[in-house]
Order: sequence, then C-alpha cells, then structure tokens
Amino acid sequence: MIFKLLSSVPLLLALTSCRCQSGGSSEASKASPEAQLIARGRAVYVSNCTACHATNPKLHGSQGPDVYGSSKELLTARILEAKYPEGYKPKRESAAMPALPHLKNDIDALHAYLNAP
Repeated sequence: MIFKLLSSVPLLLALTSCRCQSGGSSEASKASPEAQLIARGRAVYVSNCTACHATNPKLHGSQGPDVYGSSKELLTARILEAKYPEGYKPKRESAAMPALPHLKNDIDALHAYLNAP
C-alpha cells in the first residue's frame, strides 16, 4: 500500500506543477521580437562581458569601460577583430579585450541590449 502511494507521488507532482496556458504559448514567446532580441543580448552580455565590464553596461567595469550606447560598428570591430573602427577614440588605452568571433551572430542582440532605454 505504501509503495503504491509513493509511486504515485511523481505523477501527482507533475500534474500539479504544470502551468499550461491556453494556446500552449509561453511568456517568452508573447514578447515582441525587439524585446526578445534585447533579452538575448542581455544574456549574451552577462555570460560573456561581465568578467571585465560591469554588470550594468552604463558603469565602468574592473577592466573594461562602460559600453552602454555602443554603435553596431564599434561592437562589430571590437568583438570580431579586437580593433576599433577608424577614427574612434577609445575610452581606455588598454588593449586587453580579445576578439570573440564566436559572438558574431549575437552582435545585433548585444547592440539592441546596449542601446535599450
């Protein structure tokens, strides 16, 4: 009897924790494409940039400067080639940032996040 009761606990937990919504859509899929791009950019920023830049991109980090408002041209040059666009004056003189070519498909998302209000 106890075995039967215990064996039904996982099923009961699964059924009671299901938060199904009508239409099967989740909150993330209800967000606008722009909001989804910004959210992806934030995730990329937090997981790849905050070791040197501040968690808040409007603030200076331990190694890197604030990056809020960065142009797509700057992001592309720094991320893909570890260079600055022609005529750009760096906020810091260090050249510590390596190229991060694995982020080439995330530049639009990073730009959206770093330029979101």
